[in-house]
Amino acid sequence: MKIAIIGHGNVGGALAKRWAQAGHLCVIGARDPKSDKVIDLIQGANGVSATEVKHCVRGAGAILVATPPDAIPGIAEEIGDVSNSIIIDATNSVFKKPEGYDNGLEAFKALTNAKSVVKCFNTTGFENMENPDYDGEKADMFLAGGNKEAKALAEQLAKDAGFGEVYDFGGDDKVALIESFAMAWINLAIMQKYGRGMAFKVLRR
Repeated sequence: MKIAIIGHGNVGGALAKRWAQAGHLCVIGARDPKSDKVIDLIQGANGVSATEVKHCVRGAGAILVATPPDAIPGIAEEIGDVSNSIIIDATNSVFKKPEGYDNGLEAFKALTNAKSVVKCFNTTGFENMENPDYDGEKADMFLAGGNKEAKALAEQLAKDAGFGEVYDFGGDDKVALIESFAMAWINLAIMQKYGRGMAFKVLRR
């Protein structure tokens, strides 16, 4: 599958490499695809390439957005008509928000008319995307949103990236909750200084 990845920071870069290793074709969308940062990312990463943001979404089976949330209105304008695309929103509106909206999922649905939008890959650090394995135990992933097709694809891509179970927080009304859950990881790992080498694992009887 071709996956468009908008955002070439730690999260976008880590997932691009994991998905490429799983056999997907990942195209990084960047305002300057020839920048040193982008070139460093794609060098030696088979299956990962880069182009301008407006071009990367063409023919993509999924569009992952891993940028600051306040960049979303500009991204929505730049990518054009993606009303029939599946958008995976990996942003967190805990410190900043897309102007006029409470979160990225809400903004993408309003600004692009896309119906297939899901919140995922926002609840842990990029280190766990680079390597979700903890001595044979795989970190879990979490998602939220009201579209079943988008959720099913996000779940598969989470497993393709090496995560264990994928837990569904619920519909669009649970996006704020899953972003608070992300804040719990940020609080423990960074503010409480437990370190970024930690992940969530659900235990069930």
